[in-house]
Amino acid sequence: MLGIARKKVVRGSFAGIGRHFQRNSALTASPFGSHGYAAHAKETLLLRRGSKLVRIISLPENLGCATNLSSLRRAGSCLHTDPSMQTWNRSYSSDSGDVVEAVVPYMGESVTDGTLATFLKHPGDHVVADEPIAQIETDKVTIDVASPETGIVHQLVAKVGDTVEPGHKIAIILKSSDHAHVAPSEPPTGKKETTDEVKEKAKAPAGEKPKLEDSALKEKPKVHPPPSTKPSPSEPQLPPKERERRVPMTRLRKRVATRLKDSQNTFALLTTFNEVDMTNLMKLRSDYKDAFTEKHGVKLGFMSGFVKAAVSALQSQPIVNAVIDGDDIIYREYIDISIAVGTPKGLVVPVIRDADKLNFAEIEKGINTLAKKASDGTISIDEMAGGSFTISNGGVYGSLLSTPIINPPQSAILGMHSIVNRPMVVGGQIVSRPMMNVALTYDHRLIDGREAVLFLRRIKDVVEDPRRLLLDI
Repeated sequence: MLGIARKKVVRGSFAGIGRHFQRNSALTASPFGSHGYAAHAKETLLLRRGSKLVRIISLPENLGCATNLSSLRRAGSCLHTDPSMQTWNRSYSSDSGDVVEAVVPYMGESVTDGTLATFLKHPGDHVVADEPIAQIETDKVTIDVASPETGIVHQLVAKVGDTVEPGHKIAIILKSSDHAHVAPSEPPTGKKETTDEVKEKAKAPAGEKPKLEDSALKEKPKVHPPPSTKPSPSEPQLPPKERERRVPMTRLRKRVATRLKDSQNTFALLTTFNEVDMTNLMKLRSDYKDAFTEKHGVKLGFMSGFVKAAVSALQSQPIVNAVIDGDDIIYREYIDISIAVGTPKGLVVPVIRDADKLNFAEIEKGINTLAKKASDGTISIDEMAGGSFTISNGGVYGSLLSTPIINPPQSAILGMHSIVNRPMVVGGQIVSRPMMNVALTYDHRLIDGREAVLFLRRIKDVVEDPRRLLLDI
């Protein structure tokens, strides 16, 4: 058999064959005279792993052609002129030859776009299916862009800082089952010579340095006078700019700042305070924490007690659960409690749905699950949407007293603080009691001081005597 091969951009030796195609080729003209080979020539496509296709045309021996250089040239000219024998120029992956794209996933009904924050993988890195390769920051959460298949990161299409939408292409993945490292398609970012330097080097004769270098050698360095140690009487002494670090604000931080400022500009904010004796709730927790953990698989904390107290207070003062909408007041017939959770990337507020229908164990499980998702950055938009009342526990960080800001479009927020032993008068005697300051910030346009004080008083009564929840008094 006479083999005629054409290769395009094949580097190195054939370390392995990725694919093998074979078919009959119907060529319309024969450079070998009257013999023809329309029904006899065979075409073989060989694919080197990680490279381009190699096309081989095999001709039978009975064509009557001598195997010499002239016949090879005649066959090569036919391959160049015959349009039916064009060579393919497409990159393939190492095994399956498929190229897949990593795109931005669906981010929720209320989120239309996000900002490409960082790349977790770079060209040449190996990834497995569903492994995150980039992170998208939205107004509320950080979303991972996962690789759809196992393979090699071939190219990064988007750039850090780009605004992307669902379906936007982020990277190109070459499907592969091995862990072979593929050279990145993007050139390394190194210092390149300018056009003028290249031209000067080209004009300079051999053995002679470019003029730019000569002029640089001849030019003497400028000697700057030492800075004056005398402070200027008119200008203040500020730290140098080298000691400052400027970073762009994340989308989540921008959104939090905007919402808090809108809250101050829109609502008539007013805060009322009270103090709670935590003795009975702490004793309840101490007596039943082991049995509670053994039965429900979750620890008994103080948050479930305050959530149940807030539910009771919202039921006694429905106006606190309402919201202003234009010229109307919307009374909500459900109670969804938002729990403020601080994360390294910003503040998020996951929601406990239908808290009035949940018991202590279900509330504790819901809080633990949502708090873990918020810390890991895996919480979804739906898990933070809505909410009719918010509880913020600054006591876990040691806060003694604060005035929380309402989470729009809600009308009130409860602030919890740290527990401190203080001297209190009980039964005519001074005793040490674990006390907590609580604060209620409310929209004074909708809620009067009477309702706000009664609301906070109800929370105090329930927390100080949890038996009220059993008797509904």
